Amino acid sequence: MSADKIIRMANQIATFMESKPHAEGLELCASHINDFWEPRMRRQLFAVLDAGGEGLRPLLIEASAQIRRPADPA
Repeated sequence: MSADKIIRMANQIATFMESKPHAEGLELCASHINDFWEPRMRRQLFAVLDAGGEGLRPLLIEASAQIRRPADPA
């Protein structure tokens, strides 16, 4: 999956969660990604975050502290 698609999908989640109170939005954003994204997708998301998070919504960047970082498959 391309970085652009990961960014678009993550931002869709963050945009929806921005309608919630801030703390709840953070928790729900992280929970959704932890519960429904496979490790490969989360690795790609963390690659974008580790490169500076360009294109990601601020709520998602903040929520990333609560998202489980998968181990490298190697």
